[in-house]
Amino acid sequence: MAKKLMKGCEAIGEAAIHAGCRLFFGYPITPQNEIPEYMSARLPQVGGMFVQAESEVAASNMLYGASGAGRRVFTSSSSPGISLMMEGVSYMAGAELPVVIVNIMRGGPGLGGILPSQSDYFQATKGGGHGDYRVLVLAPSTVQEAADLVIDAFDLADKYRNPVMVLGDGLIGQIMEPVEFKKTIKPEDLPEKPWATTGCAGRQRNIINSLYLDPEQLEKHNWDLNAKYRAMASEVRFETTNVEGGCDVLLAAYGTVARIAKTAIDQAREKGLKIGLFRPITLYPFPAEALAKAAESAKAVLVAELSTGQMVEDVRAAVAGRRPVGFHGRVGGMVMGPDDLVAEAEKLAAVPA
Repeated sequence: MAKKLMKGCEAIGEAAIHAGCRLFFGYPITPQNEIPEYMSARLPQVGGMFVQAESEVAASNMLYGASGAGRRVFTSSSSPGISLMMEGVSYMAGAELPVVIVNIMRGGPGLGGILPSQSDYFQATKGGGHGDYRVLVLAPSTVQEAADLVIDAFDLADKYRNPVMVLGDGLIGQIMEPVEFKKTIKPEDLPEKPWATTGCAGRQRNIINSLYLDPEQLEKHNWDLNAKYRAMASEVRFETTNVEGGCDVLLAAYGTVARIAKTAIDQAREKGLKIGLFRPITLYPFPAEALAKAAESAKAVLVAELSTGQMVEDVRAAVAGRRPVGFHGRVGGMVMGPDDLVAEAEKLAAVPA
């Protein structure tokens, strides 16, 4: 299939269709409005259905019902809207329901602003709602990768019977890049879901539930879920750039900032400074072991985020004091440039070990 120039949000919507999703429930909020707009026009063309719910809270409960019936379902929103969905996400995790959720992050806290941000990292990777639960979190840095990871997200959601979040930002959602859809799945070709509530004629009744009044049953359920979350560690993904043979400073960045970091690497080389890049693709599970190994060949680690410092906590935990860890962040929709990262790396490299 030939590549097509698409906006990030539109490519995300089309990818969901290629993954066999025919149901979208959501509510508009900038800067991801092009996703529901695209789905509202595209889904009827393929026999699907788009529903604009009365709120994000309602949308999350629609996801619960449709996923419980065995369908591939999808929603998208942006920061405050995702917050409103968090109760429903906890319910879906507790009931072991596979759904895909896209968060195109905007500035915060509160209503914030519509420009790019990465300040929802804690919300995505540390639960976000109530109770002991986790969601797989995938972080693309290009439009092509956003499309690929959305398709992967549906497969992973079904594999683990768990919500999966694709975490982007206003830049990833709005830029236009060539994209190719490498895989197409028809809904009728998807594997059966014997646990789904599709009618009980000829078989035992299925129950979708997260309520356990017996504390011993609830404890067992929680430990069973915890075992599943530990098993998700096998899905860890990351990318390294320019780390072979060691580097002066290892940049740790994801999403949009990783794009900027790659330009900073080239600029630093002209100054005789070797910068490497470690880019987590899975934010949960976080590639801690791989990061620690990459940091061994660097003098210091510099974490760059569009936040006041969130992923930096996971990086510091992974490095465990074996290397100095610096931080550079921009917030409120402000985005650092390659020059900023080179300057921060120079400062870090000049500090005596």
